[in-house]
Amino acid sequence: MRLSRRTLLAATPALTAATTTSAAAAEQQGRRLQTGFERLQATGYAPLKNQRIGIVTNPTGITRTARHIVDVMHEDSRVDLRAVFGPEHGFRGTAQAGGSEGRYDDPATGLPVYDTYLKSGRPLADIFTASGVDTVVFDIQDVGARFYTYIWTLYDCMEAARLAGKQFVVLDRPNPMTGRSAEGPVLHKEFATFVGREPIAQAHGMTVAELALLFNGEFLTTPVPLDTVTMTGWRRTQFYDASGLPWVPPSPNMPTPDTALVYAGTCLFEGTNLSEGRGTTRPFELLGAEGIDRRWAAAANELGLPGVHFREAYFTPTFSKFQGRTIGGVQLHVHDRAAYDPVRTGIGLLVTARATFPGFAWRSDNWIDKLTGSTQVRTAIDAGADTDEVVAGWRAELAAFRRIRKEYLLYR
Repeated sequence: MRLSRRTLLAATPALTAATTTSAAAAEQQGRRLQTGFERLQATGYAPLKNQRIGIVTNPTGITRTARHIVDVMHEDSRVDLRAVFGPEHGFRGTAQAGGSEGRYDDPATGLPVYDTYLKSGRPLADIFTASGVDTVVFDIQDVGARFYTYIWTLYDCMEAARLAGKQFVVLDRPNPMTGRSAEGPVLHKEFATFVGREPIAQAHGMTVAELALLFNGEFLTTPVPLDTVTMTGWRRTQFYDASGLPWVPPSPNMPTPDTALVYAGTCLFEGTNLSEGRGTTRPFELLGAEGIDRRWAAAANELGLPGVHFREAYFTPTFSKFQGRTIGGVQLHVHDRAAYDPVRTGIGLLVTARATFPGFAWRSDNWIDKLTGSTQVRTAIDAGADTDEVVAGWRAELAAFRRIRKEYLLYR
């Protein structure tokens, strides 16, 4: 750990004091959650005073009343908002997976919108420089999985802000999967891509502010000047529906918090020839392929995985794999969220799919290795390992990551 959390938080004594005051108030009000943006707004944007601001955000950057924070800040004379930076799917969310909105002027505010998707290093730093901002603010709802690209947009923007000589501020939001624990395999650096740049666990169990501190302290060659505006009223055991916040799909195939709950495990099916449910109303909860029948659901239920039942299911995706064709598979039904382990469940489903479906295959580009972070999961399953044996393969590296992660946690 090159830079401690205390050093970072000491750079913002006003916010640290406000955190203490707001935390006490939250206790008195039944722990009503306040997001980082709500706390920032409550100060009259004092930490951003006399700075030209650019914000990295998307449709999830909203207030409790479902107004977009860009619209709110643009109307407020206390903040000098100059630019917006859009990630994958775009600032207003018009693009599907693997797409973005490009460079344009936002019709609602007139602000210039710059495209950050798949940009990093000096090219992204040049965009920050061209925008004329002094400080880059990040406010995007994450879903808690290593391969969800917004956390790597955060990482790339932090590095680019450092290169461009900008300040960086992260406004925190809840992890919808809770922040109870980190689970799953840890990325090996030789498998680094935009679905995983650094060695963190598949289900990291952190908020974006905590991840920013981790990135700054462990992974960036030179830290960026970083401030984090924490939430109040959030506990690590809370699921999203306890927040009282409206849910906006962070991406087109993340329609509900239920999707986020299973995604860290069932997204692994992107690395196979099976459908991961894209093109249905229940992406990542429905999985299947032509030729699969009741045997897969029966085998999955026999594993006795905690907190989840599997139902034999048939569905017809409207796009993506098997578009317009009726296929068989399973639907996940999580009945005990506290006991449910999405990563272990995803592994169990891969093991049983391979055992019961003769047509099972990995994608030819071994995308599964990018998703899991190494060859370990794929080679173990191919060798006939059961669920417990696959999970045991990452136990030591997960324990090491958990020790590092603990240093950067902001909430109880």
